[in-house]
Amino acid sequence: MPAYKYEALNNAGRASSGLIEADNPRAARAMLRTQALVPLSVQPVQQQGLQTGGLKRRVFSATALAVWTRQLAGLVGSGLPIERALTALADESDDARQRELLAQLKAEVNAGAPFARALGTAPREFDEVYRGVVAAGEQSGALGQVLEKLADDLEDRQDLRAKLVGAMAYPAIVSLIAVAIVIFLLSYVVPQIATVFTSSKRALPGLTVAMLALSDFVRHWGWAMLAALIGGGVALSLALKRQAFRERFDAGLLGLPLLGRLARGYNAARFAGTLAMLAGAGVPILKALQAAAETLSNSAMRADALDALVQVREGAPLGSALAGKKRFPGILAMFARLGEQTGQLPEMLDRAARQLSTEVQRRAMTAATLLEPLLIVAMGAIVLMIVLAVLLPIIQLNTWVK
Repeated sequence: MPAYKYEALNNAGRASSGLIEADNPRAARAMLRTQALVPLSVQPVQQQGLQTGGLKRRVFSATALAVWTRQLAGLVGSGLPIERALTALADESDDARQRELLAQLKAEVNAGAPFARALGTAPREFDEVYRGVVAAGEQSGALGQVLEKLADDLEDRQDLRAKLVGAMAYPAIVSLIAVAIVIFLLSYVVPQIATVFTSSKRALPGLTVAMLALSDFVRHWGWAMLAALIGGGVALSLALKRQAFRERFDAGLLGLPLLGRLARGYNAARFAGTLAMLAGAGVPILKALQAAAETLSNSAMRADALDALVQVREGAPLGSALAGKKRFPGILAMFARLGEQTGQLPEMLDRAARQLSTEVQRRAMTAATLLEPLLIVAMGAIVLMIVLAVLLPIIQLNTWVK
């Protein structure tokens, strides 16, 4: 039964809005009148842009999607039909946009569409991997268990991303504060004192002369440097939209000592985790490889994964195909080979994903631990140089006076 979004007036003349299910708009208006409401507007929910991605922002954030999936898994796992589970979740939701989305999904399911196909009406909220796992769960008759695994995967992915962001947040904040302090000292403090130094006809220390020149450069060309940085960032973002340049850029990123290792480990963990989840849900390996490759944010590694897909399609074992891709950690190919030999590919891939995730977290925490004191020392050294540049002429003047 389709869902409709309505706006109406009650007997007191107050406006109200909400969702109502009916066979057609005319029936929806009749149902509103039986509730002592005067309908002003009745529109199908599907015209609100849910299935076309017309919303300015997503209905579900990454965290909200993981929570919602966990709730849905619990309801379906307890034996509740999918349409009743969607109704229960819609009733519990405080977000009107979520209620509209769930009403649309329920309408599709009531019309006879499989749940995975209903999710396809909102591709912005539920990506191909999500829909593929749900479709496999429906075909196997174990939708509740599959949704539990999907919720676990979403939560693990969020946990890894949160730990990486948390590890890098402090060094980034310290760096921004250090840059702001140095710019303030060079553009405001040093020029205020410069007049005292330049009024004397004495030769100034080399450090002071260099600092005054740097201060003058920042005051006169600072805006030009800022504009150049912004322009370079815009040009880079436009260039990254070209697939060939993006692939070369991502390949170069993987070659960096620290960021390259973190990017390689993070993408490999995400690839292995998605592949393990899809294979465990019964998705064919070729389709699982295609979907897992699309989750890779690094285009160079995505190209390698797609090339491995071609080799597997031609008959090569997954472990051998991945072993030839040096951008992927060797541990992934090793676990894939062991999984194929033992017949436990999903379990081995999941073990590889967890080990890679742990390694990425360890490297990130180690890097953050080392960067924190180094940044503080570097900031102190820069401030010390500026202070010395100011104090040396004062000490020199005192010497001349004596």
